[in-house]
Amino acid sequence: MNVEQRPVDHGLVKRFRQEVGDRLAHQRRLDQASGLPPMTGEDERQFARALIAQVLEEYARGEIGVGRTPPTAEEEEALAGGIHAALFGVGRLQPLLDDTEIENIDVNGCDRVFVGYADGREVLADPVADTDEELIELIQVLAAYSGLSSRPFDTANPQLDLRLPDGSRLSAVMDVTVRPALSIRRARLGKVFLSDLVGNGTLVPELGRFLSAAVAARKNIMIAGSTNAGKTTLLRALANEIPPHERLITVERALELGLDQFPELHPNAVAFEHRLPNSEGQGEITMAELVRRSLRMNPSRVIVGEVLGDEIVTMLNAMTQGNDGSLSTIHANSSMEVFNRIATYALQAEERLPIEATHMLIAGAIDFVVFIEKRNDYHRGGGLRRYVSSVREVTGVDGRVLSSEVFTMSGDQLVPHAPISCATELAYHGYDPAQGGWR
Repeated sequence: MNVEQRPVDHGLVKRFRQEVGDRLAHQRRLDQASGLPPMTGEDERQFARALIAQVLEEYARGEIGVGRTPPTAEEEEALAGGIHAALFGVGRLQPLLDDTEIENIDVNGCDRVFVGYADGREVLADPVADTDEELIELIQVLAAYSGLSSRPFDTANPQLDLRLPDGSRLSAVMDVTVRPALSIRRARLGKVFLSDLVGNGTLVPELGRFLSAAVAARKNIMIAGSTNAGKTTLLRALANEIPPHERLITVERALELGLDQFPELHPNAVAFEHRLPNSEGQGEITMAELVRRSLRMNPSRVIVGEVLGDEIVTMLNAMTQGNDGSLSTIHANSSMEVFNRIATYALQAEERLPIEATHMLIAGAIDFVVFIEKRNDYHRGGGLRRYVSSVREVTGVDGRVLSSEVFTMSGDQLVPHAPISCATELAYHGYDPAQGGWR
C-alpha cells in the first residue's frame, strides 16, 4: 500500500536553514582565527550537506524522545533539499527551476504563482514563500550573490534585474506594486545552435543557411520581437556561429547571454554588466559607457544583449567604425518598426540625434533586421510556437531608411521574397538563394 508523503514543512526548512547557516558562519570564523584559507564554494556546499544531515539527525532524535514520529527517509531527503536550496539556491523557487518544461514563472505576491510551460499551458502553482516579506528577503539574497556586483532591492531601489545561476532572467519590483512581484524567464536552451532552431521550427532550413553566411560575412544584425519571443535564444545561436578565434565582448544590463560560459566555443570572451549607482547615487556605469569601453578592449565583435536606451547611438557608431559583425536585440512589433524604435531611443540619448541623422546612422550601421514572434495555440490543441517571420535588409537612406524584405511569410511558411543586394558576398560564404541556400 502506498503511503502518501506529507508536503515539505517550510517552517522547519526555515528553522533548519538558520541553524545550518549559523554553524556554517561559526566554522568560517574558526577557520579565519586559525589562519586557514577560506573554503571554496564547492567545499562550503559539501560541508553544509554534512551540517544538514547532522541537524536532521538531531531533530529526529528529539522527535523520538518526546514520543513523536520522526520524518521518513523520503521526508528527510525533501527537507535536506529544501534547506540546501534555501542556503545556496533560490529557496522554494528551486523545484520550479528544476522542471525543464517550465518556461516562465510569474509571482504576484508570495502566494500567487503562475507557471508557463513550453507547450503553452498556464497553471497556478504553490506559494514560494509564507509572506511577502519573506519573498522580498529571498529576492534580496539572490540580488546579493548574482551578477558581478551586489544589487540592492529595497524601498530606495524598488526595481531589480539579474541573471540566476542557471542562466534564467529574473526581474522584480516592490513598492511600485501593491505586492512584491517577480518574473523569471527560463533559459531552456543555453548552448544553442542554428541547427537546433531549424530542428524546432523557429527557422526554415534556408534561413538557417542564410544567417550562418551573414554571420560569417560579418554583417551587423539586429534581432527584433516582442517580450519572450525568443530574441536572446536566437542571438546566442547566431553568436555560436562566430569562429572560436574571435574575441567577443558582450554588454548587458544584467548578465544573461553567458557566451563566456562555453570556452570550447568562445575561449576569448568578456562579459560587461551595467553597474547601478550606490545608495549615494554614485558609481553607476551606464550601458553607453560600457559600449564605449568595449571598443577599447580589442574586440573582434561587440554584442549588446538588449538595446533599451541611450546606448543605441554609441552602438550604431561602433558598427560604422569597423566593428562589423555586431549583434543585438530590440523590442519591436515588426521588422519595419525597428527603425522608428531606434530613432526614438536616439532622441532620448545624450546626443539627441534628430530623426534624419539617426536614419543615416542606421543605414550605415545595420545590414539586416531579423524579426521573431511567438504564437500560443495551446487552447486550440496546438502549443507555443516561436518562428522568424521576417528578415529585412537595409539598402540605403533617402530621408528615411530604405529596406527590402528579403524573407517574408507566405501562408504558414517563411520564404525568400526580394533579391539580396549583398548576395555575392554571402555566396562567398556558401549561401546561394538560387539553389535553395547553397552554392
